[in-house]
Amino acid sequence: MTLDPQAAALLQRLAARNAPRLHEQSVAQARAGAYGFLELFGPPPTVAAVDHRFIPGPTADIPIRIYTPDGERPFAALIYLHGSGFVISNIGIFDSPSRHLANRTGCIVIAVNYQKAPEHKFPTGLDDAYSAFEWVHANADSLNVDPARIGVIGDSAGGTLATAICLKTRDFGGPPVWRQVLIHPPTQWDEVTPSMVDNAEGLLLETEAMFWFRDHYLDESQWMDPLAAPLRAESVTGLPPALVVTCEYDPLRDEGEMYGKRLRAAGVPTTITRYQGMIHGFYGTVEALDAAHYLYDEIASFLLRDQD
Repeated sequence: MTLDPQAAALLQRLAARNAPRLHEQSVAQARAGAYGFLELFGPPPTVAAVDHRFIPGPTADIPIRIYTPDGERPFAALIYLHGSGFVISNIGIFDSPSRHLANRTGCIVIAVNYQKAPEHKFPTGLDDAYSAFEWVHANADSLNVDPARIGVIGDSAGGTLATAICLKTRDFGGPPVWRQVLIHPPTQWDEVTPSMVDNAEGLLLETEAMFWFRDHYLDESQWMDPLAAPLRAESVTGLPPALVVTCEYDPLRDEGEMYGKRLRAAGVPTTITRYQGMIHGFYGTVEALDAAHYLYDEIASFLLRDQD
């Protein structure tokens, strides 16, 4: 399929800014540029409540936002881990998508502002994310959350963190994960896949940018660590039901689909959806891309599906 016309128009808008390519920027420049997503995410919709908190983490207090939709209690909950390349962005930028997610799924959404590289390299961000997951389980009653329905969701780098939570809690006997939603996640760092070659430039996320993120986040000795590269996990059996979303025009397409197929082969109920004509980073971009609305619908449908 050809590039989606809305995605093509978005890329033209971004190209008109004449910004340096991400891998040519400093960390400070890249972080400032991430605020450009605010106009694509659109105005924040109203939710029943938003609670800003700090919770204890292994190395620092972790900022979180708790988004409560209208509905009957107790709620299912989603720990949301935003896209970042492990280096840029924050829960403030992703405020509107978090509100949409709560309203469209009927779940309480707990957005986690995990610490970023290069100041805080792997595994600091994952440790923050996992601590937030444990905290939600420990405080389910006061949050009006059903402890049997606490899932994880992440886009891009957040998808890696979400599936790493599933691996970590399985391997170390932590609380159960209800569902995992992985939106165009990086799942490996040591292989150049065909989609990284075919979609290397000009499609919002570039292959060189992934190397830039990797080198800020990981030491080379960590490239094969399954909590940083879940595709390299020895086993993916016993993980929660998964929705794996990929995009046709995304350098990360192949590794996301390879991970989804590994889950299926291991007996994990797994839906793999490739959004044809779409580009990386489309989650939440409701002001620019109709596909973002379709994705919210798919997430809601997946969560409601009986997979037990």
